[in-house]
Amino acid sequence: LSELNQDIAVKKSLIEKKLEESGEKEKLEEYLRQRLIECGWKDELKQQCVEIIRAKGLDKINLEDLVEELLPKGRALVPTKIKEDLLTRIKSNLEQDEDYKKMTGM
Repeated sequence: LSELNQDIAVKKSLIEKKLEESGEKEKLEEYLRQRLIECGWKDELKQQCVEIIRAKGLDKINLEDLVEELLPKGRALVPTKIKEDLLTRIKSNLEQDEDYKKMTGM
């Protein structure tokens, strides 16, 4: 199992490197940013933030605690369609990369 995790980590690292080198990572981040704003995700997360601060009290919460509580909520609030679109864009970009083709046996 540990070998499988290591293999996944190596592939993930290679994918991130490829996306960065091609300039695609920046484009994907901007695409994601825009889509999250359009679907109301950013506003919803702001509202969650306000509610957490109100519930705990401004003087009793720090940034670290806030992020820890918001992170799973933020991930859960990303619409499935946006996740699927992003994955499709990543795959189509990688399918054109020779190193990635060799790694996956395509």
